[in-house]
Amino acid sequence: MKLSRPQEECGVFGIYNHSEASNLTYLGLYALQHRGQESCGIVSSDGNSLHAHKRMGLVADVFSNPDVFKKLPGKSAIGHVRYSTAGASVEKNVQPIMVDYSRGSIAVAHNGNLVNAQLLKAELEAYGSIFQTTMDTEIIIHLIATYKTNSLVDRIVEALKRVQGAYCLLFLTETRMIAVRDPNGFRPLCLGKLGDAWVVASESCALDLIEADFIREIEPGEMIVCTKDGGIKSLFPFKKIDPTPCIFEFVYFARPDSTIFGRNVYLARKELGRQLAREYPVDADVVIAVPDSGVPAAMGYAEESGIPFELGLIRNHYVGRTFIEPAQSIRHFGVKIKLNPVRELLKGKRVVVIDDSIVRGTTSRKIVKMVRNAGAKEVHLRISSPPTSYPCYYGIDTPNRKELISSSHTIDEICRYVTADTLGYLSEEGLISSIGHGNTHYCKACFAGTYPVAFPKPADTLQKGLFEEEMNGHE
Repeated sequence: MKLSRPQEECGVFGIYNHSEASNLTYLGLYALQHRGQESCGIVSSDGNSLHAHKRMGLVADVFSNPDVFKKLPGKSAIGHVRYSTAGASVEKNVQPIMVDYSRGSIAVAHNGNLVNAQLLKAELEAYGSIFQTTMDTEIIIHLIATYKTNSLVDRIVEALKRVQGAYCLLFLTETRMIAVRDPNGFRPLCLGKLGDAWVVASESCALDLIEADFIREIEPGEMIVCTKDGGIKSLFPFKKIDPTPCIFEFVYFARPDSTIFGRNVYLARKELGRQLAREYPVDADVVIAVPDSGVPAAMGYAEESGIPFELGLIRNHYVGRTFIEPAQSIRHFGVKIKLNPVRELLKGKRVVVIDDSIVRGTTSRKIVKMVRNAGAKEVHLRISSPPTSYPCYYGIDTPNRKELISSSHTIDEICRYVTADTLGYLSEEGLISSIGHGNTHYCKACFAGTYPVAFPKPADTLQKGLFEEEMNGHE
């Protein structure tokens, strides 16, 4: 499948010590559906054993039968919505992963991507591990099972010291729930409270839906352990580094009503639009957005420029990801079935079209032509982020670099390709100043090509150390 824009990664939700744990987890996943529409699942604990229900499909479809929740008893549960970034789109890769091992049962839900996954997998397989999925998440399970210590917390810590990359993790056993965020803090993760229950979610919008109180964000490198007495323990077991949260969460991925990395997403996107108007003003009659992600930025552009904002493109919300184009001869209907211009607003007008990003350029080209065919006299395309020239390896599904139009074309060339009268991208400096939150150093790898976590060399595949010592210990 050719991607027209970067795809959402995954979302995780967990609740500990609530009589309606599975039902609330279902609602939490519903709120996080934007982070993954491929598959979803819930694992619950009744204090003695774990129970799971997971399938390919949307949350509402997978859990459409109310009887499902009778098979998910208990006062604790974790859930996951997925868009595959590492691992194929197949049933066996649906999360949370649940396994039995020598210490009991454990389930894991993971948002992110490990850059050294293949090296660790090769190492584990060399010492006898057999993998049931193609996901990097399973590597963490194998690492946990390898260590001999009785403490689950210690096992998780030692396992995560070996992985590199992005992870927000939820672990569930018969009696415990543990949340961990990687030291770089690439992906958002927040902590909430609902009565006596603790809640963990990828975004605060999931807490809002179940009417839980937002307590705070889980810090980069922090581990939260829910305890039997109803409290939590906060641990920082990893080497402290300067966090690098993903700035594209503000541009596109997170829901506008969420607060991430200390900033409300909606307000941040409006400021992106205001800054874009300062950097790339134009004489025009109307500002419109490519819905839905471009709307806040378009409103900000309109406010700053004084040009009226209108809903010039109407989105059909009933078109799913799996829309099938029946024949090559009508492939061009792919965008038209999702968006339709309001001709009366656009005819004879100089139109500013606001979108959040350009990936391959094919969708932008179709949208510009659609607006022009609706009667627009001029079409000025404005993008509320810098050119996306590099792929992401930290949990977002982006095309490889040669498929990213800005990696091989100038802005003038892209403008001609998408057939716009003018094209303007928000500058990297403008992006940072608009988000602006203290001294935070955001990950901008997709724009700048500088990756905060280095990639291991293939020569490191079979590292000596832990596994050699473990094997020697059995001899």
